Amino acid sequence: MFYTYILRSLKNGELYTGWTNDLKKRFKEHNNRESFATKPYIPWKLIFYASFETEKLAKKFEKYLKSGSGKAFTNKRLVMKP
Repeated sequence: MFYTYILRSLKNGELYTGWTNDLKKRFKEHNNRESFATKPYIPWKLIFYASFETEKLAKKFEKYLKSGSGKAFTNKRLVMKP
């Protein structure tokens, strides 16, 4: 399985979107300062994830969520404001 996920920083409310094939491991990496992009904003909370059969589909959904319309969809349908 492959996963597209959204994290929220408990420090400042920032959102981070990514994909992985091991959600538990990747979440730990984000909170253990092993990811350059998310290191300054720990701790993180997992607020959404979706599973996919293929890496290609997970990456495609991640790309959509990072687009303008995907961000609007995320804010309107997937996450609540802190």
